[in-house]
Amino acid sequence: MHLIHISSLFALFLLVQAKTASLESALLPYVFDPLPLGSIRPQGWLRDQMQLMSDGLAGHQHDFYRFVKDSSWTGGDQEYSTLNEAWPYWFNGIVPLAYALDDTRLKQQVRSAVNYLFDSQYEDGWLGPESTPQTRMLWPRTLVMMGLTQFLEAEPAEIPRLLPKVYKFIELVHSMLADDYLGYLGRPDSEFDYHWGITRSQDMIISIQWLYDNYPGEYGQVLLEIMQFYNEKAWDWAYFYSSEVFPKEDLDVKLPPDEDLFWYYHGVNSAMGLKAGAVVRRFTHNETLVHISKRGIDWTFKYHGSPSGSIIGDEPWSGLSPSRGSELCTTVEAIYSLGYLYQAFGDWQYSDRSELAAFNALPVAVSPDWWSHQYMTQINQPYSRDLIDTPFNNVNSLGQTFGLEPDYPCCTVNHHQGFPKFLSSTYVKVGNNGVGHAMLSPSKLTTTLKDGNKVVIDCKTIYPFGEKLTYTVNADKGFTFFIKIPQWAVQSASHVEINGKLPQPVKPDLSSGFHSISIPAGATVITLQLSATTRIVPRQRDTVSIYRGALLYAIEIPHTISSASPRAYRSLEPIPTKWLHPHAKDYTLENTTSWNIAIDPSTLKFFSAESEDVVLKNPIFAAGSPPTKMTVMGCEIEWGLHKGSPADPPLPEERKCLGDFFEVVMIPYGAAKLHMAELPTVSYS
Repeated sequence: MHLIHISSLFALFLLVQAKTASLESALLPYVFDPLPLGSIRPQGWLRDQMQLMSDGLAGHQHDFYRFVKDSSWTGGDQEYSTLNEAWPYWFNGIVPLAYALDDTRLKQQVRSAVNYLFDSQYEDGWLGPESTPQTRMLWPRTLVMMGLTQFLEAEPAEIPRLLPKVYKFIELVHSMLADDYLGYLGRPDSEFDYHWGITRSQDMIISIQWLYDNYPGEYGQVLLEIMQFYNEKAWDWAYFYSSEVFPKEDLDVKLPPDEDLFWYYHGVNSAMGLKAGAVVRRFTHNETLVHISKRGIDWTFKYHGSPSGSIIGDEPWSGLSPSRGSELCTTVEAIYSLGYLYQAFGDWQYSDRSELAAFNALPVAVSPDWWSHQYMTQINQPYSRDLIDTPFNNVNSLGQTFGLEPDYPCCTVNHHQGFPKFLSSTYVKVGNNGVGHAMLSPSKLTTTLKDGNKVVIDCKTIYPFGEKLTYTVNADKGFTFFIKIPQWAVQSASHVEINGKLPQPVKPDLSSGFHSISIPAGATVITLQLSATTRIVPRQRDTVSIYRGALLYAIEIPHTISSASPRAYRSLEPIPTKWLHPHAKDYTLENTTSWNIAIDPSTLKFFSAESEDVVLKNPIFAAGSPPTKMTVMGCEIEWGLHKGSPADPPLPEERKCLGDFFEVVMIPYGAAKLHMAELPTVSYS
């Protein structure tokens, strides 16, 4: 087996192990194996955020939200589309949230959902509400299977009871696919849109591969054939990632030339499709997918990426204009896909990209208390209100407001997978006797390695709001610990200190970014001190975005907030009170100061708390909470509107200060719910 871009002895060692393992399995192994759900716990600010999710909208949909509480999956009749995907989306996200927090109330929601699902299983094995061949579709079962495999991973005691029922469903899926792809492809009498399932096929294959990796039993061949069936009729992301097909032009003015391309252009599909090549490669052994995937991901973020780490698409891709939107579902799916890609390929960039989206694009799109969210987030968004005439392709006028369901409810029921699945990817197994901290965050891992070595790693840090990470490691035996050094870090000024001894320079592997440390049995304390600089990254129309470490910075726009009872996304009529919660509101945020500001990046100054050991405020992603900020000199310029939002930034020759320069404050983007983050430049001198 050959992986490109791997050069070190460390990586070669991994490849030898991977090749040996592949001889024993029809599936190629991951470069870095994922760890079981529940073995990683959030700490610090990340735990605060996930607890807010539990206390907020995510943790209460089970009790009141009509598309979950009264879904057709639970005997009700409330669905937002014929795809019947709301309850499956909720289930896929609530499982990792419940077990990451070890939250008794949420775990009871999960158990209740699992029990109802299997208590109502059809005699032929079908799971869910549909009863006829015309209505039975496999797409929402993709989400259910992802939730179920996570549940079985966290609750292995349930394997004897539930695995036979899962395989009863799997046998039915196999027979349906063998029957001319029944439930997967559309037929003249089908009552569902099959395109979503064939565009997102890789996510079902992941669950099938989990069964094959862990509990194949007598079904190994059946599972392999299901993977092949799915892949044979799926949209081919390798085709889309070719020079002849992939769109590199400005899609703000150019629509897809072929209707079929819409399914690739769709923002959420494109985020989920990032990992398709990695998933398919495992059973096809097609090594060209490593390079094709990397090329496609590079192009996706170069030509359609947001400075916040998400993908711009409202809903289809729409160019790089900062007035266009990134869907919240796109963001959480990108976080998950990029984490999976790092495990599958071991490529440095995927870990850093996942962090960027998790620390910026995700928190900016939800209210500090996690009770409301946006459907669309603009990188330049100086107000959040009914736009009436919107700049978006396929989004209603409330799409960028914070609310219960400001537009299509998929983001209401799907947003909470973001941080839990990010957490699940933060640590990985490295070979037979190693552990790696792959995506940096405050978290604690408890695991047992293949040789029986029990390892506990507790990371205390305010990262990404600071650059120091302190690890307390306890192990029964010696092992190798790996820490990912972000690509933005200044390596010559970053160092590692072990048990208080002299600091040593970091030496990240050229492929994975991992710095390796030999850990003896017993207790070890490691301090990683990264060094960051302020980065000025050019964007379209001679604008810039400003970064420090893993954080994007933005001009925060002061505003007023007003609330109203939630409205239904389609009719915009008030939602009946029986499906509301007292904390669920729709909000309007109106700016109270000017937003049409250009800056001189040469005047940027960075400020941080005096100590890396500062206790972060909770919630951290709120005005006044982050311990860091920047100042820069700026001035107001002429900057018009287009369809209710700031137009594309003026070109350099069109920029003229309307008054004196003044000091502008920039804060971490995730805390600035109203913000300007793609900024025109002017000279202060």
